[in-house]
Amino acid sequence: MRIWEKRARDEISASLHQNSLILQNSLPQYLNQLVDELSTEIERIPARIEADKLENTRISKQHGQERAGFADYSMTQLIFEYHILRQVIFQVLEEEAPLEPRERDIIIDSIEQAVNDAATQFSRTLRDIQELFTVTLSHDLRNPLNIIRIGTQLTLRRLEQGDTHANIAAKMLSAVERLDSMIQNLLDASRLRSGQSLKLEFEECSFDRIVRDVVEDLSFAYGDRFVIVSDAEIRSKCSPKEIRRVIENLAINAVKYGAPNTPIILTLQQIETHISLTVHNEGAPIALDAQSILFQQFRRTVSAGEQTGWGLGLFLVKGIVEAHHGTIEVESAEGRGTSFIVKLPISPL
Repeated sequence: MRIWEKRARDEISASLHQNSLILQNSLPQYLNQLVDELSTEIERIPARIEADKLENTRISKQHGQERAGFADYSMTQLIFEYHILRQVIFQVLEEEAPLEPRERDIIIDSIEQAVNDAATQFSRTLRDIQELFTVTLSHDLRNPLNIIRIGTQLTLRRLEQGDTHANIAAKMLSAVERLDSMIQNLLDASRLRSGQSLKLEFEECSFDRIVRDVVEDLSFAYGDRFVIVSDAEIRSKCSPKEIRRVIENLAINAVKYGAPNTPIILTLQQIETHISLTVHNEGAPIALDAQSILFQQFRRTVSAGEQTGWGLGLFLVKGIVEAHHGTIEVESAEGRGTSFIVKLPISPL
């Protein structure tokens, strides 16, 4: 253990900040377990082999969880610790006598299993820490943001329209709403990643009204680029706030990544038992290999270029659509532009 610790400190940078590399005795426990596996005095019946395997897994997961709690440690460094350990074990044991093939196989198999278990637990623990951080930070940001929103709204009401200060207050309020939307995106992405469903409140919705309201709001920021093609009034049950987020995300994406100064067409139709919403823009197509990652969180295509964003928009759109038991797909080709097609089942009112 002393040899291993010295090598680890010399070769793994993250270890320099730790008082002890043998956290919560996980390494001594692992070595004791390995001794049992190598023993020729212990009868290796199936039940004992299975028990040893479970104990090895428990110890390795404990080690992975420990390392994930330190910001300096990476997955690569965690795995390297085990590689050093394997080399040290062979070095120490073979100073006395060459290892038999059986003994070498046991050590190698044990180390490989330990690496897999520790790495898996490291990844899970790190994910849980990140999600807890995201949720906590998002909730903490919401309180001061609400105070700023309320104060700005009150200030705006007291100012006369056309006043320079009124324009500034309106821009501040718009920025606050944008921040609030970003925080909500982080919270929802965290819920979806952890396997939770979004909390939606369904009510009677007029889809064509929602589309028109979104276009009216976006036109202030992006001009008269939006064209609505809609059937007669289309009604169904939905979460209006979330459907609005779907339309906003798809329309803003069309502005960002579509050809400038070309129309963005929103087509709303009722097709038998489904509602179809298509958001189409002109411009360079999305490559086939890029289409496969469009709806993954924190993934952005090469064509995104210098556009700002966290890569959460389409991931959340997909989550909201699926929470409505619907589907979303993309069609993109040279000379035909790009279309995102959302299909939602019609629910009884």
